[in-house]
Amino acid sequence: MGRQVLPIPDVRHVGLTTYDAKDPDTSFPPIVPLRPPPGAPNVLVILLDDVGFGASSSFGGPVNTPNFEHLAEGGLRYSRFHTTALCSPTRQALLTGRNHHSVGMGGITEIATSAPGYSSIRPKDKAPLADTLKLNGYSTAQFGKCHEVPVWQSSPMGPFDAWPTGGGGFEHFYGFIGAETNQWAPAIYRDTVPVEPDRSPEEGYHFTDDMTDKAIEWIGQQKSLMPDNRSSFITHPAPPTRRTMCRKNGRTNTPASSTPDGTSCASKPCAGSGRSG
Repeated sequence: MGRQVLPIPDVRHVGLTTYDAKDPDTSFPPIVPLRPPPGAPNVLVILLDDVGFGASSSFGGPVNTPNFEHLAEGGLRYSRFHTTALCSPTRQALLTGRNHHSVGMGGITEIATSAPGYSSIRPKDKAPLADTLKLNGYSTAQFGKCHEVPVWQSSPMGPFDAWPTGGGGFEHFYGFIGAETNQWAPAIYRDTVPVEPDRSPEEGYHFTDDMTDKAIEWIGQQKSLMPDNRSSFITHPAPPTRRTMCRKNGRTNTPASSTPDGTSCASKPCAGSGRSG
């Protein structure tokens, strides 16, 4: 199967076309479901706002991140990541693999202008990474914060071209649109439909726990229904770490939970500011 052109072109039937299934010459190739190439990896991206290399213990910082350290011991540490120092530009650059100005995100969406590189509109010839993976057979989902939608397209009526499940390449989205939301009473969307939290803050609700649980559930469902055929791609744009950390023994600590396949995700926030930006 050639993957040089996406979407992968349809294979046209060449040969005899019969009109009777009983005809002995009736023979058509089987339908082949689209799947990632053999050996394609699962991909999990956890993006934290307002966090530098010096924050986590995996890079020698004060934030105790034992799961990050465990993952780093079996992988690679990159220390020259290009930063745009702002939320929307960093996210759009990461989600497309391109310079933030080339994808219209020279600043955050709330300060967009019609100047080249600052419109907050991703050009049609700049495909998001998630779309490329989806067109190669990946299951794709995004959880948490989405700060890549132009402000005039961020209502429940759309248009949804820039939303994760619109033109962003994700088949599923659970999170909020824009720069910030109240973490105890968030404005949440499931795909493009507004939804309410399943419990109140008094009953223990916090958005970081909620989106992490939803991500774990999605991975479990995907692995149960398609365990061998399709890999996962998740971006988990978490709220700022500085607002989801707690103090323990004079050291900042972030407890963690694990996904069904053993991948660890930071979760369980403690008291702090109620907004994510």
